[in-house]
Amino acid sequence: MIELGEFGIFRRAGETTPEIAREVERLGFGALWLGGSPSGDLRTIEMLLDATDSIPIATGIVNIWHDAAGTVANSYHRVSERHPGRFLLGVGIGHPEATSEYRRPFATILDYLGQLDAAGVPRENLVLAALGPKVLAAAADHTRGAHPYLTTPRHTRFARGVIGDSPLLAPEQTVVVESDQERAREIGRTMVSRYLRLVNYRNNLLREGWTEPELSDGGSDHLVDELVLAGTPQEIVEGLRRHLTAGADHVSIQTLGPDPVFGYRALAEILFRSKPQ
Repeated sequence: MIELGEFGIFRRAGETTPEIAREVERLGFGALWLGGSPSGDLRTIEMLLDATDSIPIATGIVNIWHDAAGTVANSYHRVSERHPGRFLLGVGIGHPEATSEYRRPFATILDYLGQLDAAGVPRENLVLAALGPKVLAAAADHTRGAHPYLTTPRHTRFARGVIGDSPLLAPEQTVVVESDQERAREIGRTMVSRYLRLVNYRNNLLREGWTEPELSDGGSDHLVDELVLAGTPQEIVEGLRRHLTAGADHVSIQTLGPDPVFGYRALAEILFRSKPQ
């Protein structure tokens, strides 16, 4: 079983260099998650695994519509044989706005997972992007667990209730290491507003209890503050730990701002060099 630790880093695959991967490993984070729909050939993942010594790397996520299950399975086996015990394959259905082929999403997810299973991809090294109850349940039944994106600890508590005690629950949490609240909120809203135009995220937030007015005009201040934690490193770490209290096993941290690596270092100083209060 690949051990992820409590905290990892989430970063777009196309923006992650070997130098950054080595820095994330050096700082002590338990995993590096690569977003931005990395290619199913997994060459970027292989390159970063080659560049590091022991940190697990996960995809967050390979888009089901972009790459056939057979292609991804073959890539998985190539990478895992080269780097045993270090690669966690995350897959997901993506968004209807991103592809004209989007149809029958739940049936497509189950079919894709079935193909990966038939091709020998072990469930313990597979996770599923999941937000709603049906897909969360599928993650628990067919993979190691769920990797929700753009959520709050309230969703983490809900997700844990759906998937049960054993499956992995590894939400992403976006942060801005910035004490100026208005500046931090401006950075956060720029990111959040893009996702509020995607129906899957809107529906998930509405299901969580947010209202249509709170999702309008780039998101209310309260919504942005919940989806993008901001403040000092200590304040952010306290917010990250709320996910663990709510039932998460692991939190993948995405930092926004002009220098994300500064954020990694500032958070690592709190996370790994002092005990929780």
